[in-house]
Amino acid sequence: MTSDTPPSVPLEVLSLDPLSPETPLEDWQALCAAALSPNPFFGPDFLCPFLDNMDKGRVRLVVVREAPGGRWLVAAPVGRRRFGLAVPVNTTWATDYAPLGTPLIHPQAGDEAIAAFLDAARSPGNALAIPYLPLHSQSAIRLRAAGSGKSSVLSKSVRASHNGGATGKAQLAEADSGKRRKEMRRLMRRLGDHGKTTFRSLDGPEAVAGFEAFLALEASGWKGREGTALVSQPRTADFARTAIANLARRNAVRIDQLWSGETLVAALVLFLQSGKVFTWKIAFDEEFARYSPGAQLALQTLKTNLAIPGFRVADSLAIPGHSMIEPLWRGRLEIGTVLYADGLKRALCKADLKLEQTLLKAARTVRARLRS
Repeated sequence: MTSDTPPSVPLEVLSLDPLSPETPLEDWQALCAAALSPNPFFGPDFLCPFLDNMDKGRVRLVVVREAPGGRWLVAAPVGRRRFGLAVPVNTTWATDYAPLGTPLIHPQAGDEAIAAFLDAARSPGNALAIPYLPLHSQSAIRLRAAGSGKSSVLSKSVRASHNGGATGKAQLAEADSGKRRKEMRRLMRRLGDHGKTTFRSLDGPEAVAGFEAFLALEASGWKGREGTALVSQPRTADFARTAIANLARRNAVRIDQLWSGETLVAALVLFLQSGKVFTWKIAFDEEFARYSPGAQLALQTLKTNLAIPGFRVADSLAIPGHSMIEPLWRGRLEIGTVLYADGLKRALCKADLKLEQTLLKAARTVRARLRS
């Protein structure tokens, strides 16, 4: 892919504090809206409240823009953490709350701008990891092309997605057919015995109220009992509420719900950007678990997505092999960690990751034996 930006356009590289009032939010938001591969987690609406509550001071925003003071061409939050067990590297700031590491790249960013971003993000330490990168996305292709052959793809995996258009309709037909279709209809009828079943989709200001209902539902289940629900800690509750309110103002969040009478049975939080949908969090009422409320809602969400004008693809953000979503969302998204490093540092990172994976596998084997 080539760029429409003339190679003679001067560039400047910035390292900004994302939380500083001096950071130009309008320029940042404009890049988010135009990005080749949307990443709602790297925009100010989500990232700023997340960092303010969870990782303040640990992340810099690396920006390449047209000089002097022109439009942003590439940007991503970059911090430092261990690659495996011991070796520290710089990394785009993907987390369990934001499992997507794709830098924001303007369609007119040239290879020179992308290379300038990679060089700046690798320093200090001469190593940059981009985790959870969809490997066949336009951004991944551009990043690999600008990396001067210094990149390695590690930790490949596949997670559920679904497409738009005719491909998405075919995926829906495949998922909602045969024995599964019959069983899902039967379970929905049984759920109807407790009250009329309805699906609702909330956006804009309604999504904020819908998110409060989601928080209560999540806290009522196993996450609440284990202390991992968003409202279990004030910092996660504060970041999540602020992020949702920010996104709702841009109509960039949707809450899908399944109701049985006056009871909220399941809820799903989704982010929307540039024709793509990202599922963020799901919760369901455990008293209705035998009716597969999460699966019922995921299937309805697929249908809702297909009806959106301009919809292109939905990323489940689910762990690979997820037992509920993979049988329903039949698309597959290959993701991986792309490492930019030279020589010895690259070899050390690979060895470090391999050691971590070996130890994790051994630990899982021991736990399985203890349970047997």
